[in-house]
Amino acid sequence: MHLDLRFLTSVLSHDALVSPVMPEEIIFALDSRTLQHGEIFVALQGQQVDGHAFVRDALKRGAGGLMIKHTYTHLLDEISAAQRAQLLIIVVPDPYEAVLKLASAWRDQWKKPVVAITGSVGKTSTKELVAAITQQAGLHYYVSRGNQNVLISVAINMLQVKAKHDGAIFEIATSRRGDVRAMAELVRPTVAAVTGIGHQHMDEFGSLAEIAFEKRAIFGTFAEDNIGVIHGDQPLLTGVSYKHPVLRVGLKTINQIQGRKIRIEENEIQFVLKIYDEKFPITLTHAHEGRVMNVLIAAGITYLLGIEPAMIARAVQQPLQIPGRFEYCTMQQGRGTLINDTYNANPESVKAALLAFEKIKVDAATIKIAVLGDMRGLGQNASFWHRQIGRFLRKVPSLQRLILVGTEVAWIKKTAPMKVQIDLVPTWQEAVLLLEQLMDRQVLVLVKGSRTLHLENIVNSFVHHAQAAERSRIWHQ
Repeated sequence: MHLDLRFLTSVLSHDALVSPVMPEEIIFALDSRTLQHGEIFVALQGQQVDGHAFVRDALKRGAGGLMIKHTYTHLLDEISAAQRAQLLIIVVPDPYEAVLKLASAWRDQWKKPVVAITGSVGKTSTKELVAAITQQAGLHYYVSRGNQNVLISVAINMLQVKAKHDGAIFEIATSRRGDVRAMAELVRPTVAAVTGIGHQHMDEFGSLAEIAFEKRAIFGTFAEDNIGVIHGDQPLLTGVSYKHPVLRVGLKTINQIQGRKIRIEENEIQFVLKIYDEKFPITLTHAHEGRVMNVLIAAGITYLLGIEPAMIARAVQQPLQIPGRFEYCTMQQGRGTLINDTYNANPESVKAALLAFEKIKVDAATIKIAVLGDMRGLGQNASFWHRQIGRFLRKVPSLQRLILVGTEVAWIKKTAPMKVQIDLVPTWQEAVLLLEQLMDRQVLVLVKGSRTLHLENIVNSFVHHAQAAERSRIWHQ
């Protein structure tokens, strides 16, 4: 299994290799901003941005090669003969299709376990927990980078799986009908999981039943001997027939893997993890109850990978911070703590974040501030769901100040408790200015909203610079 010239030419043909210089290791990259020295820059044509405009930038950053569309070969004239002699240059009719073709052919050679995780919430957190458990078990699994969970980025990650790996773990997202099925056909998982169903991309799917149908497509390539992992407390996942066995996990006693006797005290979660007949006391240094379901799904996946339950129980208790997912950040100048939950937002995840925020204990001198942005993609029921969040704030009595960012959040203000002081601003920049005015005392700040609002910029404005730089790097991976 070698990603070499022979493999490239067998998939793309000899004509594609204009300059067949072979780097020590081929790693493809889509974003010139995060491209590392020696990586092959793939110039994709998008609806708004054409990657060919960044070829020069990629070369300045030390790209080891280029994959470009055949109608852009004039760009090669700008590269000196000496530099071209050191580059792997691939010219194809469509770089997007070429990457998918390479990834599919690469997957054909891979005979070890492949894990795929999808769902409306908890994909990345579950993926990182699975990675942590496999590592604790002494296994070397490839783990897809950051938030790279759409078809082309999954393909790029597939091409980074090597013979040295014991397996691979991929995260799979969706925004349109058919996305999950297309990625399942590329990844062809041996173990797959659906973390749960929630109100997200409702403008595309219209109903939770349609979302559940889309997510269940993760099992589309399964044979009868494959086993899927599902959220066993959700009828949309349990109330259907599968052609393969499923392992159900959840809080109900009907599940094969269960979370029992959950208690949240002193910013910790304690519960009993039951894996079939074995029970393990678990303590998580986290206040977000959603982490329990992440643990249960990860336990189900790794159990199917053959890892001993006792090892799973030990591994899930290790501290784990995931950028943008209820991530605790230290603020500059000792102002307090900021919780970064900016990766995305839907009604279920916002409610869960607010409940966790409520359970975090602070001293009397600390004020609790929530910055909530629009929940995008809710379709014609957007106003209803935002009003529901306003009503839900009655379950967060410790909240003293609320900053709403966007336009749809105006509906939250209409139903929020009268005692909460509320500001409504259109962009993250105005939210930063408001927060600056509240920094005369210790604060605990929660920041959450849909990714298109770029609320991560609020986080980066207040946390230590080293944290902000690392977060920006991961965000753009």
